[in-house]
Amino acid sequence: MPATKDRTNRNRAASRPSRPFTLWREVLTAYAAPALMAGTAGVVTGQQDLAVAACTTIAGTSAVVAFLVGTWLRHGGQPRRWTTTTPRVALTAALVITTAGTAALLGWFTAQWIPAHTPIPATPWLERLRIDLPVSATLATTIVTLRWRSTTTASRP
Repeated sequence: MPATKDRTNRNRAASRPSRPFTLWREVLTAYAAPALMAGTAGVVTGQQDLAVAACTTIAGTSAVVAFLVGTWLRHGGQPRRWTTTTPRVALTAALVITTAGTAALLGWFTAQWIPAHTPIPATPWLERLRIDLPVSATLATTIVTLRWRSTTTASRP
């Protein structure tokens, strides 16, 4: 008997509606996922600074960026036309470049400005900002943009 392809699973998956884009859920996930992953890595490898950064600069940046990007994409419930018509990869790349560049500048500025203008000395955690902020911004922007775009594509007629 020849093998036949079972297409019922594909049809069921295609007809199943995706979960709606809920900003608070995206922000919570953007905080929890990197905090758990980087925190676990810090504990397992014995890097206390990574464990602390996981719950502060890494997860905090991810949550803030997820909130800002998600809010901007939703645009009060009426998304901008170009954000829904631009190819998914191009939209994601444009937003990632913008947020990662902004976060990198903020991390660099903070690591330089704080020790120069306050009594806080240059410390390793300040130097971590140069890496933590842009990496967290890149990951959060990518995930939120792709998640948002998948829900807007699914809801279009």
